[in-house]
Amino acid sequence: MFLEAISSLSLPSLHSSSNLPNSSSFPPNLSSVPASSSAFSGQIWGKKRDNGFAAAMSTNETVAQPLTGVMFQPFEEVKKDELMVPITPDTSFARHKYSKECESAVNEQINVEYCVSYVYHALYAYFDRDNVGLKGLAKFFKESSLEEREHAEKLMEYQNKRGGKVKLHALQMPPTEFDHAEKGDALHAMELVLSLEKLTNEKLLKLHSVADSNNDPQLADFVESEYLEEQVEAIKKVSEYVAQLRRVGKGHGVWHFDQMLLHEGDAAA
Repeated sequence: MFLEAISSLSLPSLHSSSNLPNSSSFPPNLSSVPASSSAFSGQIWGKKRDNGFAAAMSTNETVAQPLTGVMFQPFEEVKKDELMVPITPDTSFARHKYSKECESAVNEQINVEYCVSYVYHALYAYFDRDNVGLKGLAKFFKESSLEEREHAEKLMEYQNKRGGKVKLHALQMPPTEFDHAEKGDALHAMELVLSLEKLTNEKLLKLHSVADSNNDPQLADFVESEYLEEQVEAIKKVSEYVAQLRRVGKGHGVWHFDQMLLHEGDAAA
């Protein structure tokens, strides 16, 4: 098409051979022709290259701009097996670049989050007893349990988004008594929470490493953006609570600490 357009151009009538370029160098070597030359100014030369594409140049330009081919051919590339839409209804349509190992690791992390939530719920029930009566600690552990359950549900949503299947494993029954002869129940419970938060962090880092080893940057980004920073903040917060409870001991100071937790957030409200 481009050559047809070139051939249809009306070139100036050149009656004498002195006005024509040497036939042996036709089209002319434009680098040797002055831009102001009246013989070639404004003329267009076309030459068909070996690859079948036409290259055109104007004598007013010093550099020829070749036409490139189409690099992206979607209707050919979508024929890859990994891009085909599954026919069977029990296979995910959305799944892409999501390994079985990543799917299994996400299910394991769901179980971790639910287990931790289960323990925190048991702590809530303990401190809410009438003969314990530490409402602030009960409130803190109830909110913590709900937060861990939300973490599990967020992982479940992500599993479905990537085309995996959620598998809920069995949960170990948590203890019902948290009193400690030397430390007291409040400090003993908070140290347990700190250990669980560190354990959860280890499990999240393991999930991130599984994503890296399976070349899954999307899963790695999800773990980083939704969990890792928040986990570091949780460890710092609980560490401070442990330090404060160690200072106040088992006596009246625990009640003041409990009141702090009970009314935490009231000023902001």
